Amino acid sequence: MIKTLEEHLKGIDNELAGLILKISELANIISSELPYRRGKADTKNVFGEVQLVIDKWADQFLIDEFKKSNLVKAVVSEEQPDIVKLNKDGIFNVTLDPLDGSSNIESNNLVGTIIGIYKKDLPCQGKHQIAAMYILYGPVTTLVYAAENGVHEFLYTSKGFVLREENIRIPEPGKLYGIGGLRKDWLPPFRKYIEGLEEDGYKLRYGGAFVGDFNQILHYGGIFAYPALATKPGGKLRLFAEANPMSFIAEKMGGASTNGSMSILEIKPESISQRVPIYIGNKGLVEKLEKTLI
Repeated sequence: MIKTLEEHLKGIDNELAGLILKISELANIISSELPYRRGKADTKNVFGEVQLVIDKWADQFLIDEFKKSNLVKAVVSEEQPDIVKLNKDGIFNVTLDPLDGSSNIESNNLVGTIIGIYKKDLPCQGKHQIAAMYILYGPVTTLVYAAENGVHEFLYTSKGFVLREENIRIPEPGKLYGIGGLRKDWLPPFRKYIEGLEEDGYKLRYGGAFVGDFNQILHYGGIFAYPALATKPGGKLRLFAEANPMSFIAEKMGGASTNGSMSILEIKPESISQRVPIYIGNKGLVEKLEKTLI
């Protein structure tokens, strides 16, 4: 029997179910706009990166819709320099990467949206998330959400989002690795670790969108990393918009995350724009990596 996202969400908190369902509806609109909002904008984000037209549009679109919903109190977005306050009586605080991997659009490769959901005021540690989710705009649009009831994947069809797999556990021992940054900039202990994976037959999969790269690990197991580099010792990916939500999902499906010394979810934030090295995937692989990096 086919189970829709709406039907599946009946097992969790009503307000949280409403927010996840709302995001799924907004994702369909974002997907439909991807062919029409291409090219560079004339602005930069808080990180000094040139914004794309679709980045700015998706960010403002989601923020405006969250405000209308009255469910969201505040948003931390990769595209915004400060916390965006929306509804003082809102229930949830949301972190947002509105279009992860947006530079892939010109070559028609994978992009996605990443969401973290909290009841605690931001900024706070990632362990205080009550749910996290991502939407992957691929050959098929898919939605993965994690909450207290586990990790579940849905496919977009003519019936809307329908359940593909529930209570997902990361495959053991894993088959893949995906690594950001130039190999020449990897630190020696990390390079040694990756060479060990290659000797053990792990295959490289890297597409330049965190959502797409992590989705490979979700299905096949292994490890994804955007490591500390000689040129970026503090890492590249954003703690709030990217690392915390994906780490929450990974840990909920039996995997692990680390910045090299502790779980990503335990990091006490210094700012909403903070970047971190991230290593995420099978628990055994992450634990072995931590020992290598010490």
